[in-house]
Amino acid sequence: MNRNRKAFLDMIAWSEGTSTSPATKCDGYDVIVTGADKIPEVFTDFRTHPFAMGRKSKVINSKGLTSNAAGRYQFMLRDYAHYTKLLKLESFRGGAFGPEAQDIRALQLIRECKALPDIDEGRIESAIRKVARIWASFPGANYNQHENAVSKLLDAYTRSGGTFGKAE
Repeated sequence: MNRNRKAFLDMIAWSEGTSTSPATKCDGYDVIVTGADKIPEVFTDFRTHPFAMGRKSKVINSKGLTSNAAGRYQFMLRDYAHYTKLLKLESFRGGAFGPEAQDIRALQLIRECKALPDIDEGRIESAIRKVARIWASFPGANYNQHENAVSKLLDAYTRSGGTFGKAE
């Protein structure tokens, strides 16, 4: 993985709050969406999505909105089976929801938004716009949740070693 892609993934994790969660023991790969109770929670079994075995979604606000987002990039359960099959992650080393598998899933979502060339060429604002609908914390996502400003995302990207030119 080139440094721009790695920095972009780190930026997503920072924005989603997983890599900075006080509960994480695995750089955010183990984080479950924080509920309305504001208690951070993690999982330890990376064989599958933590909600895949029937666990109920968490209530995340006072209006009763629920979520089952989990992992470094806060993947929703509704997408889990599709991407596990598409990317052939069923018996993946480290588990179908392990850190490497989560990175592969995130890169696939970015690829589907046609943002990988932008990341590789250092056009990060363009990439952010293209993937904004995927991550609730991105500007313009419109999920009625906190959205980070582009300037904050760019700061996180550069702190992680990303560049604004062609990645090496």
